[in-house]
Amino acid sequence: MATEKLPMLQDGYDKQRRELQALREERPRIVDAIEEARAHGDLSENAEYHAAKERQGQVEAMIVDLEDKLNRALIIDPTTLSGDRIVFGATVTLLDDDDKPVRYQIVGQAEADAKIGRISYNSPLGKALIGRKVEEEVEVTVPAGDRCYVVEKIEFI
Repeated sequence: MATEKLPMLQDGYDKQRRELQALREERPRIVDAIEEARAHGDLSENAEYHAAKERQGQVEAMIVDLEDKLNRALIIDPTTLSGDRIVFGATVTLLDDDDKPVRYQIVGQAEADAKIGRISYNSPLGKALIGRKVEEEVEVTVPAGDRCYVVEKIEFI
């Protein structure tokens, strides 16, 4: 069975590589903390030991998850894209119900941050936008309620 590729931008890939490296560097410190806690004796009531073991489990799970995502990464450079439809990597200017422009770039889940105008292609709005053209209406239900937008501009920057 083929593994599903995860689209992401280069900076999202780089960010995840840095996170993975930091977690790998944390491993020896956790082992040291476990050994130090073991030296204190009775492990059944040793909070330091249990906390270190729990952190070790969390770090290992995060490492496995990041390695999987990076191995399945499909890095997309928006500047190499073109067309008249919204696709992953596109930067889209929308007009809301009040004709106020809002601008979003369609990115991967790990890169999404609505505060800086990056929404995931898997988000309700991201899913509603994919495949749309300029001047098309987009209706979407988001946590804040139902929204209606008109696609004003599609850029690949």
